[in-house]
Amino acid sequence: MGARTDPRFAESIRHFNHAAALIPTACQTFSKSRIQYPAGVTPDFLSHGQGGRVWDVDGNEYVDMVMGLLANVLGYCDPGVNAAISEQLTRGTSFSLATTLEAEVAERIVEIIPCAEMVRFGKNGTDGTSAAVRISRAATGRNHVLALGYHGWQDWYVGATVRSKGVPPAVRALTQKVPYNDLAAIEQAYVAFDGDLACIILEPMSAVEPAPGYLEGLRDFATKTGTILVFDETITGFRFSLGGAQEYFGVTPDLCVLGKGMANGMPLSAIAGRSDLMQEFNEIFFSGTFGGEALSLAAAKAVIDTFRREPVIEALWRKGAFLKREIGNIIDENGMAEGITLAGKEPWLVPVYGAVGCSSPEEVKTFMVKNMVESGVLFGSSLNICYAHTDGELQHVIDAFAKAVSTLRDEVQRPGLATRLNCELIQPVFSVR
Repeated sequence: MGARTDPRFAESIRHFNHAAALIPTACQTFSKSRIQYPAGVTPDFLSHGQGGRVWDVDGNEYVDMVMGLLANVLGYCDPGVNAAISEQLTRGTSFSLATTLEAEVAERIVEIIPCAEMVRFGKNGTDGTSAAVRISRAATGRNHVLALGYHGWQDWYVGATVRSKGVPPAVRALTQKVPYNDLAAIEQAYVAFDGDLACIILEPMSAVEPAPGYLEGLRDFATKTGTILVFDETITGFRFSLGGAQEYFGVTPDLCVLGKGMANGMPLSAIAGRSDLMQEFNEIFFSGTFGGEALSLAAAKAVIDTFRREPVIEALWRKGAFLKREIGNIIDENGMAEGITLAGKEPWLVPVYGAVGCSSPEEVKTFMVKNMVESGVLFGSSLNICYAHTDGELQHVIDAFAKAVSTLRDEVQRPGLATRLNCELIQPVFSVR
């Protein structure tokens, strides 16, 4: 396949070549790298953002439907969050002792998250999920973990994926991935482990809806067997409802992990849960220099106060419903339901790609990402709506989607779409959901 480069991305390509000599993958995050964006025909680097828009280093402007992988739930440079960060910056960032901000943010989380009786902070979702696993093992005296989604990069989880290089076999053996919506698989694993199951950790929902009674069944199973139930709400928290997916679905876990949107792009995560379990932090080791970093905590305080004061959740659902309806109509009108469907809930819609005509799912996805970028929409693996997205920006996304799908409809009828794309096809990092 002969890849080409688009002159619109000349500076991006130049900087990529510079960065790649210094940084493996030229990026810190797989989902922001050329693994997920076709090289040479989409931007590699952004320079700034405002509201629901971003600009790349070549000056091209986009409506952003990635939003920092769902971190910027209010939008880039939210005035209230920026003001809180700026004010705290005049006081200091990382101190020699704890600050009162830690308890102020923890108190807010306890007030809004159903399972939260106590809280600890980390810097990313992996901090939270790894702490939850360690707490579960400490509290139960058991070793094995069942994982049902994507939970970060630490050995305990990634050893159960195809990216397990560097993880000792003994560690890999302690975590098993099981299908979502399959209670029988949970019970079978419990028997196979001879009851040595510390916790079940899952995203309460991602692209797939929980079957009726599934989350309740997990709750009952965990209670009956003394297994810790952990909801990884890194994404669903501060998106499905103020109290997260646990509030939305009415099922309370023992522990939960929060992140991404809770500080609107600042690096902060939290683990929260039952006080008897959280007291394990007095015995296990979970400590870091930047755990109480004040700028991110100030941002989180401002974010939570904004969610309480303004109709953020309602807006995310309304905007998502608009996209879901209009994009669904476009797919149906073009007869492309075999190649593209929309899964997930309105605040977090996930396009699912399938083989259609002469084209593979990878060809369909690459075509859509490339063509959406050409129409001024930064587009990734999901439609990540933010509070700042305007109706006009969402209409721009819909118009771009309509243009791309109408062209795709004809392209998939002929073999060789991969060659005509003139770029490498997007490949999954690994199957996570």
